[in-house]
Amino acid sequence: MLSLTDVPNTATSLTYYEKLGLIIALSTFAAIVSLAVLCIAYKFKLGFFKRYRRTDLPLVEIPEDEAIIKPLLPSSSGPSSTTETTLLTESRTLKSICIETEESFTGSGMGLPLIAQRTISRQIRPINTIGQGRYGEVWRGAWLQGEEVAVKKFSTRDEKSWERETEIYLTSMLRHENILGFIASDLRDGDISPQIELWLITDYHELGSLHDYLVRSILTPAQMAAMVKSIVAGLAHLHYEIVAQRGKPGIAHRDLKSKNILVKKDLTCCIGDLGLCVRYDSRRTDSPRLDMPNNDKAGTRRYLAPEILDDSINVNNFEAWKAADVYSLGLVLWEIGRRTDVGVYEKYQLPYYDAVSADPSLEEMKRVVCEPSGVRPTCPNRWEAVPCLNVLQRVVKECWYANGGARLTAPNIKKNLAANLFNSIHTS
Repeated sequence: MLSLTDVPNTATSLTYYEKLGLIIALSTFAAIVSLAVLCIAYKFKLGFFKRYRRTDLPLVEIPEDEAIIKPLLPSSSGPSSTTETTLLTESRTLKSICIETEESFTGSGMGLPLIAQRTISRQIRPINTIGQGRYGEVWRGAWLQGEEVAVKKFSTRDEKSWERETEIYLTSMLRHENILGFIASDLRDGDISPQIELWLITDYHELGSLHDYLVRSILTPAQMAAMVKSIVAGLAHLHYEIVAQRGKPGIAHRDLKSKNILVKKDLTCCIGDLGLCVRYDSRRTDSPRLDMPNNDKAGTRRYLAPEILDDSINVNNFEAWKAADVYSLGLVLWEIGRRTDVGVYEKYQLPYYDAVSADPSLEEMKRVVCEPSGVRPTCPNRWEAVPCLNVLQRVVKECWYANGGARLTAPNIKKNLAANLFNSIHTS
């Protein structure tokens, strides 16, 4: 006969295994949750950079032993061969690397491949702040052997603006001598705080913006003509649509002003700050042809065309946006004309300086610019007697018509100035 002590304690055994199973289950669950959190954090950090990339372009893999990437990846012990020494000489500028890489790998002026952009950005050392933009600070930086670049830093709250401006700079066949040269775009950990920074890296122009240059300097008629010609050429290139397999959509700037134009060493200019641009691609059939940014901002109030101020512009019409750019162009040319020295010149002033406050509201600009008043900046009487300024004055006034459809187009202005402005300088 069995005693009670001979009967196995089933309840005790089951409790033990249940506890063991519960511990294993909880440990497994905790490990899965931790791994999921790490994956989400990693994806979130890299997501900033990945989302702006064009989905219709393959990622180009660049072998590290290719000559084109060697100047971007110098060894800590110095060049290891004659070829690498040549590639690392001062003649190998970032601009030349960008152009050569684009031609070799993308062939369409759409910027460096992603791997090259990220390599370059990690070799740039910020030096000092040179400006404050709408979305963040602009820094002067140095790359490798001291070549200077401009670094526009966006905070994460302005991620959409960073993505949009990067996307515009990566537009096929955009590169042009009168459009600010794009180098790279990347996310970086902050130098001081742990907050992620979104970098947009471009050519650096030490003379600064056209606005700052005109404040401190006057122009000869020849310098005025070169500046005007380059700005108009840049805007005409933006506006022009190239219909081809690897063509270029038409682009309207929507924030053209003297502060968004840079002065190069030869005193020609290039147009920058493309974050508010709209694009038009007539070849697209599967989606809207007009590509608008994801915000409702449309430029600087002082430079807005009358049809934008009174909300009469057809926002879905690309020609209307180009006409608004031409109005803004007229104001920029007026600023340049006032600082042209032909024996006398005017103090620098912003457009409508004598009609509105220093920081005008939309309503204030609307009262001044729109009908029935329709005020425009005054061209000095002396411009009539100076051939080069007389040519400029006629073009400026044809940019200012209240009806956008009556204004000159950028290609027409380019042609007009080519035929008349430079010839008039010799008689000024």
